[in-house]
Amino acid sequence: MATTSFPDASPRKKKRAAAPAAPTRRDPAGSGAPGGFAPAGVCTAHASPGSLVVTAAEPEFARQFGMSADEICGYGLLGLLRSPVPARLREQFAALSSGRLRRFEERVTGRDGTGRSFPAAVTGVAVRKASGETVGIVVLLRRSEDAVPGGPVLSALDAQVLEGVASGESTVQLASRLYLSRQGIEYRVGQMLRRFDAPNRPALVARAHALGMFTAGQWPPRVLPERVR
Repeated sequence: MATTSFPDASPRKKKRAAAPAAPTRRDPAGSGAPGGFAPAGVCTAHASPGSLVVTAAEPEFARQFGMSADEICGYGLLGLLRSPVPARLREQFAALSSGRLRRFEERVTGRDGTGRSFPAAVTGVAVRKASGETVGIVVLLRRSEDAVPGGPVLSALDAQVLEGVASGESTVQLASRLYLSRQGIEYRVGQMLRRFDAPNRPALVARAHALGMFTAGQWPPRVLPERVR
């Protein structure tokens, strides 16, 4: 099975520096929310530019990952938040840190305290001095359980093909097991490659993992029932 490798996928606790007071519901970065307040359902955290280490967080933000506000400080954002295109999320944060970008929004997944993936929308906002220097990053996270039905959903047959690809089965093996022609398998794999914007089969499996398509900790891989129509 092709495995997924995420940058900082296993957040490591770093020596905690003196952290500022936990952010309140007011958005100090001026995220554009009416009245300067974070919208309902959004929880926030602060991170250091460059290192992307969490320096302060609301209890609700930390709770999404099964931690307390104190425990989450010192974890890297790239280990907590996963994107279907990891390099793009990393570049977005790098652009915030360097001053090339003021704000971005991205669809991500995280893992809660039980190890289950959840979908969310993340907004990163650069906090700058008058000189333009970025001195902090505010992260606004909106967890969206109702985003699961709106996420990638496969037919039962495509789900079986994806499970086989994730298990390392060849086109011939898949065709034999699913009673399809080799052309039929290649067609379905090709459709998923385009849909997941993946250049090859290993990348397809990686994107599917990043989107939380598979049941955690199960072998052979199985697509989550809610991802099958």
